Amino acid sequence: LPFQRVKTITELNEQIQQSRDKYIMVRFHADWCVSCKEMDRFTFSDSKVQSRLKDVVLLEIDVTDGTPDDTDLLKRFKLFGPPGILFIDRQGNDISDIKVIGFLNKNDFLTVLNAVLI
Repeated sequence: LPFQRVKTITELNEQIQQSRDKYIMVRFHADWCVSCKEMDRFTFSDSKVQSRLKDVVLLEIDVTDGTPDDTDLLKRFKLFGPPGILFIDRQGNDISDIKVIGFLNKNDFLTVLNAVLI
């Protein structure tokens, strides 16, 4: 999937502003995160998942290095660490009642996508 990297809250806010009228999926990822790699291999590689996400802006926040910016981004979404996936609606608001924490297989992830992407 064509994730765009975001490194700061400012960059994230700019992406949200530029993506009005589209859903946004924000993925927290780290090179050392085993569940993140499982999501890549077993979930994001699925053609149904890819098709469902074709009109969604895909943002990735890489927290491998644990920089202060990484910490600020995690705090903004009340996450402890990766993997974490959250969604922003077409008006730029967090969909706070739906977060994916940890690994989800393709079928469970599609269920989440169907609940979010109306």
